[in-house]
Amino acid sequence: MPEEKPERFDTLKIHAGYDPKEHNYASSVPIYQTAAFGFGDSDRAARLVNFKEKGFSYSRVSNPTVAVLEKRIADLDGGADAVAVGSGMAAVSYTILNLTEGGGRIAAAANIYGASFDEFRTLFPKYGIYFDFIDDINDWNQVESAIKEDTKAIFVESVTNPATTVADIAALAQLAHRHGIPLVVDNTFPTPCLFNPIRYGADLVVYSSTKGISGHGEVISGLIVDAGNFDFGNGRFKQFEEKEFILGNEEEHMQRSFVEAFGNKAFAARLRLKYLRLFGAVLGPFEAYLVLLGIETLSERLDKQVASAKKIAEFLTANPHVRTVQYSGLPDHPQHELVKKYFPRGVGAIFAFDMDGTEEQTKKVLDSVKIFSYLPNVGDVRSLIVNPCRTTHREIPSAYRRRGGLSDTVIRLSIGLEDADDLIADLDQAIRTAFA
Repeated sequence: MPEEKPERFDTLKIHAGYDPKEHNYASSVPIYQTAAFGFGDSDRAARLVNFKEKGFSYSRVSNPTVAVLEKRIADLDGGADAVAVGSGMAAVSYTILNLTEGGGRIAAAANIYGASFDEFRTLFPKYGIYFDFIDDINDWNQVESAIKEDTKAIFVESVTNPATTVADIAALAQLAHRHGIPLVVDNTFPTPCLFNPIRYGADLVVYSSTKGISGHGEVISGLIVDAGNFDFGNGRFKQFEEKEFILGNEEEHMQRSFVEAFGNKAFAARLRLKYLRLFGAVLGPFEAYLVLLGIETLSERLDKQVASAKKIAEFLTANPHVRTVQYSGLPDHPQHELVKKYFPRGVGAIFAFDMDGTEEQTKKVLDSVKIFSYLPNVGDVRSLIVNPCRTTHREIPSAYRRRGGLSDTVIRLSIGLEDADDLIADLDQAIRTAFA
């Protein structure tokens, strides 16, 4: 079990993982912009490379700036360990590869991010890794029927993009554990500020920290958090029980498995030493520093963004040119009770709405906004607008898009830190221009 932290979220986001006296008492986390670190002497070098002493030797494996970020996100999520990588898709890819090495299956929600869906549907099968897509991830019969003998995990987004459908994480975790497999949750939209999947039984949490965690649209980054609660030595994951050459000592004729060497941190350790070290999607120290800066204002940003998103969603609900608003944060949404259970601080600041018009009128809205930026990111301090079917979700086949409520007249908004009334006025004039 991960250690329970006495401090609350807003204290941890500023201080977790960092001891100033270990860094010349610098008040801000220093940027260790270096490729490598001296061993000191041959005895210490032997201890470092044989994992008998913690330390840094090469920034492809670990770096002090990046290590603070990893420790901070692990503490914010209540996990045992975390690994930072070069992008959100690297976080998803490495997690899946670490689970299914040698082949296997993943039961996954169908209404996931476009790049994840494309990778799961077209790329991973070429490596003997297959996905069973589930239309309704909260239908336990559908989920259970998708779990087969070689299924290695359930993969789900806590809040979907862009319809903001919420997954019942506690129930999914119970189902996964009953079958001896972990639950993987992509928690990118809510961030650990609004939702903590580990508290409800999730085993692995992934983030595109490009989005709300860093929150300023200036850095590509990803994070994987290992809850430290799942037994990867249960016989279903042979790669964690194999004796590893790198975890032994040739002279001493000794080798260990990741479970033996790292215990409840085996998943994160194996991910770092086999995938990050060898495949190399490394997060640089400057990028880690930028993510750390973003985390320091995470609560303040999201509190305002959520409040503004609700106000804007209510305005759109009453607009005669809007057919539907896809935002589970609204009180009349079918998932309102589930949102109340899991998201007392709000479900997030990203949602979609469907224009009651043509695709040309939808394009006119996009071309007429003055404050919203038309670009394919979310979670920024700036408010963003996009037509997902033609951009971010283009790689999803139309049949799956329709099931997820996506059409050519759907617009996605990511609400930033501007004044909510100014954003409403901007949308109002853009919609009136499109329907003039």
